[in-house]
Amino acid sequence: MFDPVDSSATMPEVVSNGGSNSGTSDPWLLIETSGRTGQVGLARRGEVILSRLLDPSRRHARDLTPAVVELLQQAGIAPAACAGVMVSLGPGSFTGLRVGVMSAKTFAYATGCALRAVPTFAAVAEQAPPRCTPLWVVADALRGHAYAQLFQRSDHGWEAQTELLLLPWEQWRSHVAAEAFVSGPGALQAAEHWPELALTPPETHHPTLQGLYAAGSRMPDLSRSELFALEPLYIRPSYAEEQRRPPSSP
Repeated sequence: MFDPVDSSATMPEVVSNGGSNSGTSDPWLLIETSGRTGQVGLARRGEVILSRLLDPSRRHARDLTPAVVELLQQAGIAPAACAGVMVSLGPGSFTGLRVGVMSAKTFAYATGCALRAVPTFAAVAEQAPPRCTPLWVVADALRGHAYAQLFQRSDHGWEAQTELLLLPWEQWRSHVAAEAFVSGPGALQAAEHWPELALTPPETHHPTLQGLYAAGSRMPDLSRSELFALEPLYIRPSYAEEQRRPPSSP
């Protein structure tokens, strides 16, 4: 069911944020389920040491748990020995994000470890070459719309310059400066419509565990109340939820 993945394709630098439980020498559980194929991994001392791909045909919490257990057993690490868990928050697959966030919350609550919620686009930005700034990260939001967020590289790393946006693709294109680069799951789709766009290398377009770890290492731990309230980063309801809505009055 689970296949090893090569986590060395992109190796963004991991920098501790200096907060409590922020030491990257301790093992961190990583959960990335924003795409069709989810991943779980373990990281320490700035790099991913073990990882697994999840079967894309099985998208339930009960299927993610055995992968985590197997990973910890292979590493010889008890769940309670983990410094924390970092989870990809979205945007992305509604089902995958819901399963990933729920599993991360359960693990953190059961073990008492830290939980860090990492916006998926922040992880993607970490994978871009430093020269590719300013950087738009984009993904297809369906029905003619895009998710988009602008990042800028500084001495402190990649920093978001806008909120996560949901807007028509054509409207997004009007905001893209000539010197900007484009990455994210929707980068190739954007380039099909606008070949003049400058893209980052293809291997950096989709979130990786190393990108998740790099972005999460610069973020604070959630408080207990924040843990309980945490939800995936949804900007719009799923298509199924929209179909269940009563029609609006004229």
